[in-house]
Amino acid sequence: MMRSRPGFAFLALLLVSVPVLAIAGSEFTGSTDGGAFYKIVVPDPWNGDLVIWNHGFSLAPPAPVDDLGPLAELQLIEGYAVAASSYQQAGWALFKTMNDLQNLVGVFKDKIGTPKRLFLTGGSLGGLVTVAAIEGANIGNVAGAFPFCGAVAGSRNWDAALDLRLVYDAVCAGVPGAAIPGGAEGLPPHASFTQTSLGLAVHACTGILAPPAFRTPGQNERLEKILGTLLIPENFLLTDMGYATFGMSDLVHDPRKLSGRIGTGNVGVDYGDTAINAAIGRVSPNPGAANRLGKNYTPTGNVGKTKIVSLHTDKDGLVLVENEREYAKVVPAGNLTTAIVVEGTPTHCGFTEAETVAGWESLRAWVGGAPQPTAAGIQATCLAMPATFSGPCRIDPGFVIPEMGGRIRPR
Repeated sequence: MMRSRPGFAFLALLLVSVPVLAIAGSEFTGSTDGGAFYKIVVPDPWNGDLVIWNHGFSLAPPAPVDDLGPLAELQLIEGYAVAASSYQQAGWALFKTMNDLQNLVGVFKDKIGTPKRLFLTGGSLGGLVTVAAIEGANIGNVAGAFPFCGAVAGSRNWDAALDLRLVYDAVCAGVPGAAIPGGAEGLPPHASFTQTSLGLAVHACTGILAPPAFRTPGQNERLEKILGTLLIPENFLLTDMGYATFGMSDLVHDPRKLSGRIGTGNVGVDYGDTAINAAIGRVSPNPGAANRLGKNYTPTGNVGKTKIVSLHTDKDGLVLVENEREYAKVVPAGNLTTAIVVEGTPTHCGFTEAETVAGWESLRAWVGGAPQPTAAGIQATCLAMPATFSGPCRIDPGFVIPEMGGRIRPR
């Protein structure tokens, strides 16, 4: 039998009966000296704590904030102030996100006051922004953190992007219409190549835009070779190629990031396929760029007293579930609870509302003095959610997270 948490029944009643529009409070928007935009909402009454939402990867330039995260409505009802910052940088924004959050908290202090406690939340890239800020941003009393589908292994994820691009180039070489400009650098600067161009090129090689029955034998063979070598779901191929092409280009060529130098490499990597090993391009990283990329950011596990609940789907083809194992290797077990959602169709951040709320409520209870939650406990909390929150609840307490080396080959 699940042990009830203090106040849970009251919370369920509150969520059913109080619409968000009934919350009086204050809203602040603007931009910081660093060039990032912010939005802050403070409910009335305010419980004295601040939740910061960190958004995911985007190549769009910084713009006014309209998203406070999937839990903002609930968090405001619970009395938390909620805030978010756009990042100064597009793409892999870790080079400046600690400064962005320092600026955001500075604005909050100037306009509202110093929060008693901070809770950091974020999805995908925002999950890494969250754990990086715990370790190095020095923004105050970060009592709890809730990264989900987070790239929490850090910059090693770019090895996967490099591998995909170079495996694609090796497998698709000579196929009419399949060539993509650039290579390990992503697109060359100012290349006139669009997302549509990318889709057509990948389709020419693999038939990815057509049902399997309409692909040529050669397309089927090449698609199977790429997916089988890199162990990514078919429905993620175009998305992942976008990161390996446009995202890598932004990372490499932005003068505020790697300034034209490549920070990843694959010399000596064994791809488990004789033909690919013989044909693939080999690239050595620039030492300075590799060092800079690693620092922006590879988690160290120095999380102090912060309590962390991390949620991931098992079949994520963009931010691999293996990220969670890498993160757990460096963070003390007493600071981190990881829960894995087992899904039927591969998604990125495809959690149900009940699963997400269960993770957040489990973190809140832990910070409030309850014992450290387990994956089984989070699943039980999910199952006990009121019908206000849609399910199902699919957290598997027995799920064993594979080693990263089985998906992103060691180097």
